[in-house]
Amino acid sequence: MSEFINNVSKERQEKIKTAIKRVHAGEPYESVKEEFAEVLRNATAQEISEIEQSLIAGGMPVEDIQYLCDVHVAMFRESLDQQPTADMLPGHPVYTFRTENELLTIVLNEIRNILRQLVGNQSAQLLGRLKTNVEKMIDFDRHYERKENLLFSYLERVDFSGPSNVMWGIHNDIRKGWKQLSAVLAEKDTLEFGDVQTLNEIFTSIENMMREMIYKEERILFPAALERLPEADWLAMHAQEEEFGFSYVLRGEAWPESANKQAPKEEIIDKIEENKEIKMTSFPLNTGDLSISQLNMMLKRLPVDITYVDENDTVLYYSDTPERVFKRTAAIIGRKVQNCHPPQSMDKVQRILDDFKAGTRETAEFWIQMNSMFIHIEYFALRDADGKYKGTIEVSQDLTHLRSLEGEKRLLDD
Repeated sequence: MSEFINNVSKERQEKIKTAIKRVHAGEPYESVKEEFAEVLRNATAQEISEIEQSLIAGGMPVEDIQYLCDVHVAMFRESLDQQPTADMLPGHPVYTFRTENELLTIVLNEIRNILRQLVGNQSAQLLGRLKTNVEKMIDFDRHYERKENLLFSYLERVDFSGPSNVMWGIHNDIRKGWKQLSAVLAEKDTLEFGDVQTLNEIFTSIENMMREMIYKEERILFPAALERLPEADWLAMHAQEEEFGFSYVLRGEAWPESANKQAPKEEIIDKIEENKEIKMTSFPLNTGDLSISQLNMMLKRLPVDITYVDENDTVLYYSDTPERVFKRTAAIIGRKVQNCHPPQSMDKVQRILDDFKAGTRETAEFWIQMNSMFIHIEYFALRDADGKYKGTIEVSQDLTHLRSLEGEKRLLDD
């Protein structure tokens, strides 16, 4: 009986995959949906996400799936609307994500309402309200950062990387829209009718992407994640969430229910504290000996951020410095470095790694403006005594202060 059920499920998935491929080939999705109505009507969130991942694994470009993601949701919306929503306790990562989505809807509604009023009344008060609410909308980036760095990371550990490949790219499209909207508003103390039209066009694009993302999270991503991830993973996410912060909410305290439940990161720390012999082990280095404790203190205090990726492209270490340029948590350990970057920049990361492995490049250097900071980023190939590639280290530093220095300073501040 179980074999029969599995065969039926595979047959359904192949039919759904065929429907998606035909839409990608250019057929109107309305006609495809009509032909496959029965199988699409009964599709589950798990099937939809698995099929998209299968298409990516089969060579379909992530950009194509990202571009047609809204079409996919439209095809399955009838089925997705009928699926029940799992009840979670306040404090559970999914409960927090969902609460943020509810409050984001209020912010989007407010911006839309203000833009309607601005059509006939370009007052300074309305403009001020618009700027305030746009800043609130941009604060939703914390929600996306937790998805990218925590939820996606744990899903990848169970070989489920489809959502991160597709959704991260959409996040970045939303971020581009935020920058466009902010740039227009930053130049304006008063508005004219043409300005309102421009703002409305930019916001409409952002609003559509964000509302569709809410739906995809609620109906596809979260159900798939709850099905796949064990409680230990949710506990680990819970332990790391505050590193990224929350959008509009204070995290609830009803979950986890038992105070005795610990995230893996906390358990590891406890074991290190208990085992003094391991903690004081001395490592003979080229120019001295350091204990684990001393080495850890030194790496944490360096004025640069270091991340080590081994020869298999797996992240094994990051230096937990007091003020990191780019946020990191324990969820990154064991993650493929390609998955730690948005799809748009993955080809650059892969090219660096390929060049390092081939021996055609030893370093790669970049610098960017991030808010008011000037960030310098370097990648270095690591090789053993025989010249064999053994991994890459990424070194990042905020050079804003150093670039401002002039003259000399020879005295210590009081």
